[in-house]
Parts: sequence; C-alpha cells; structure tokens
Amino acid sequence: MRSQSIGWLLLAPTLIILVIFGLVPFFYVLVVGFTEWNAFAANPGAHFYGVENYRHLVFDEQLLYSLWITLRFAFFAVLSEIILGYFLAQLMMKDFPLKGFFRTIHTLPLMVAPIAVGATWRLLTVPGLGPVPYYLDRWFGIDYRLGSFADQAFWTTVLMDVWHWTPLVTLTLLAALSSLPKEPFEQAQIDGANRFQIFRHVTLPMLKPAILATVFIRMMDALRTVDEVWMLTGGGPAAATRYIGLYIWRVVFPKTDYGYGSAMSLLALYLTIVMCWLLYVALVARRDLPKGD
Repeated sequence: MRSQSIGWLLLAPTLIILVIFGLVPFFYVLVVGFTEWNAFAANPGAHFYGVENYRHLVFDEQLLYSLWITLRFAFFAVLSEIILGYFLAQLMMKDFPLKGFFRTIHTLPLMVAPIAVGATWRLLTVPGLGPVPYYLDRWFGIDYRLGSFADQAFWTTVLMDVWHWTPLVTLTLLAALSSLPKEPFEQAQIDGANRFQIFRHVTLPMLKPAILATVFIRMMDALRTVDEVWMLTGGGPAAATRYIGLYIWRVVFPKTDYGYGSAMSLLALYLTIVMCWLLYVALVARRDLPKGD
C-alpha cells in the first residue's frame, strides 16, 4: 500500500503537467469549436454556434484541398525519409574512412530550428540570388521559380523536410539495426538466402517496431508542419503548399475566427489519430486467417 502511494506521488508532477498542458487546452478548444467568436468584431464575445462550424468543414473546398495536399506531402516526405534513412543506417553499420565526421555532419540538420531551416532554404531558392535556381538553369535548363510553379514549390517543401528529418530516421534505425541479434542472419546465410530474402524475411520483421515508431513520429510532425513551409513559400503559389496547419493559422490569426479555427484543429487532430491507427492496423495487428480443411 505504501509503495503504491509513493508511486502515485512520484507520478504526480507528470500527471499535473499532462493535465495542464494537454487536457485543459484540448477541452478548451473543444468548447470554442461550438462557438462563433471573433475578438476584433463589433461584438467580440463568444456566442454558442452549435455544430455550424463542423458543418462548414464539410463544404469548405479550401479546407478539403489543404487536407489533400497535406496527406500527399506527408506520404512522400515520410516514405522518402524511411527509405533514405534505412540505407544511410546500413551504411553507418560499416566501417569506412571519416565515418565519425560523416555521422556528425549528417546529424547537424537536427540541431537547426524549423523556422531557420525554412529561412535558409528560402535564401537558397530565391531567383537571382540563390544557388539552386542558378545551377538548375545553367546545368539543366530548368526555370526554377517557387513563386510561379506549384509543382516546384510542393516538391521543394518535400525535399526540405527530407533534408531536415532524415537524420532522425537514420539514428533511430541505426540503433535498431545495432541491437539486432546476429544468429538469424547467420542461419539465413547458411540456408542459402540472398540479400533480398534476408531483408524481407529477417531484417524487415525484426525492424518493424522501430519502423512503426519512427513513422508514427514523422507522420504526426508532417501532418502539422507550419513554420518551415511558411518561411519558404508562405503557402503559395496558388495555395499549392497551404497545408492544414497553414490554413488553420490563416483562419485563426489574420481572420481571427477562433470558433472555426478550433473546429479545424480538432479535425486535424482526429485525422492524425486515424492515420496512426490505420498504420498500426496495417503493420502490427494480426488477423486471424481461415484455416484450411
């Protein structure tokens, strides 16, 4: 009995912080989502609005478009980071000259604040100033202008996210690879399995928990990205990079529509939870297969 009391006492600070910074803001946003509230209107008070904010979500074409491009961005960014991070982790498992220097340089992007990453990439891609448009035009004849071409803006944000967060994926998978036992690999080699068969039937199943945890983290971050993209493109051109976080920001701050912004925030949270749950079902949950006669 005494040990349980001590355990709850030790957990109390964490629980208090969780309630104050987690549950209280969530329920506050939930309540505001049912109101019509513009603090700078002639009547700045919050008024009960029922489910009108949530009904408007279904018919908001700009919001639906933001959701689509956000999912598209998250898919390509996370997939690229997992693939590239795995190959870099395999590379770091081997000995080669200047390995320690490469690991240090590789992890440097993680130390840079997201808003600084966006500002840096903005300088690199400004036409007439940045080296990226200059060399793309000189070497490949590509007219690179983020403010004019939607596809270029979208893929540049994906590339920026991959550059920033691939080191995290690499370090996570490197730790997982380092902890794998050697016996299954030796047994597979004795049985005559090739590299692809070893990867598919030995490496991948044992790495599945680490890959799942990494995808969870990166998926949640990608779905709520704001600062990097805001600094790089501002959501343009033609709303090509106006992801859901940027759209919520535009509604809450410039338009000061707190009720509708709260409703969209809850929708984004629900979308993140559903995506993670579907990923869990696809990668981890075991389904009972019908047995043959």
